Amino acid sequence: MRVSLFVTCIADQMYPEVAESVVRLLHRYGCEVDFPELQTCCGQPAFNSGYQDEAREVARNLIRAFEHSDYVVSPSGSCTGMVHHFYPYLFENEPEWKAKAERIVERTYEFSQFLVQVLGITDLGAEFGAKVTYHPSCHATRLLGVKEEPMQLLTSVKGIDFVSLPKKEDCCGFGGTFAVKMSDMSEAMVCEKASHVCETGAEILVGTDLGCLMNIGGRLNKEGKPVRVMHLAQLLEEGVKARERSV
Repeated sequence: MRVSLFVTCIADQMYPEVAESVVRLLHRYGCEVDFPELQTCCGQPAFNSGYQDEAREVARNLIRAFEHSDYVVSPSGSCTGMVHHFYPYLFENEPEWKAKAERIVERTYEFSQFLVQVLGITDLGAEFGAKVTYHPSCHATRLLGVKEEPMQLLTSVKGIDFVSLPKKEDCCGFGGTFAVKMSDMSEAMVCEKASHVCETGAEILVGTDLGCLMNIGGRLNKEGKPVRVMHLAQLLEEGVKARERSV
């Protein structure tokens, strides 16, 4: 199975280790992974700021980059949600490009969504002995409907002491440009989210969107809280390696 990695800006610039975990796990399950170097941003920051013409041009570039990919997988529900929900809208008056946008939508998946829905994997045989909580990002859950897939993968990990996050569906306050334009409100939201994480007593906070994890992790670090923040792909890969060492 041929898969193209849609790396996202945050993974590329700040958390490349997350993308590496995604690639290694996909290789583990027989995927041939490539990286189209033409890819850049998905256009979400421009789109959210009201610059639709500029977002449209960025979207054209991403569509060209993945035009010949069988599957496109991303470690971000937010960026995947941008492709799924707003690319067809951006090209609603351009039939040729709208058709291209709809084709990329059909082939583009968030990481956990791809594992469960396409590869049919819910248990990687991972083992991870820690108390873990999970933050479901707004875009993954509300735009993509990705709710059960991360939980299926997490709860199948042996040794995890999973605890539900209070008010888990509340936004963490990042929202990309929202955190810049409405910084005071954003800070209040992430402070509340961080307090809920600490309330669980979890050692590990897991998520599927690096924007959220960067925001919450930054707040936890500022407050000196000893909570490790991980993308789901990282926890799964570490858990797989731990299981292999134990047998």
